[in-house]
Amino acid sequence: MFGALKDSVASQTALSFANSRFGKYGVVQELKIDSQRKTVNVTFQPEGEPTAILLKIENYRVDTVGDKKFISVTRFTCSRPWLHSLLEDFAKNRRVELPPWAAAAL
Repeated sequence: MFGALKDSVASQTALSFANSRFGKYGVVQELKIDSQRKTVNVTFQPEGEPTAILLKIENYRVDTVGDKKFISVTRFTCSRPWLHSLLEDFAKNRRVELPPWAAAAL
């Protein structure tokens, strides 16, 4: 019960954060985190495009280095083949520092 509530709050916070970071490219319509399964489902509507992009992060890892936490995505699928290839080349297994609120949620 507590995990589901934590994930719900984290998902809403992450949705707002993602829209503030990527708003000029489109709108993150949905973002759902399942911290127990280490999955994230994202629906993104790109600006000027007729259909949304579905991204399923099927596994992620959180590492601690000193007092900082980093996330890396180890497995995912994407509804757009070209974007899937781009993410494979430039995002898979790449460590990204987490903001403090996200580090606490994941």
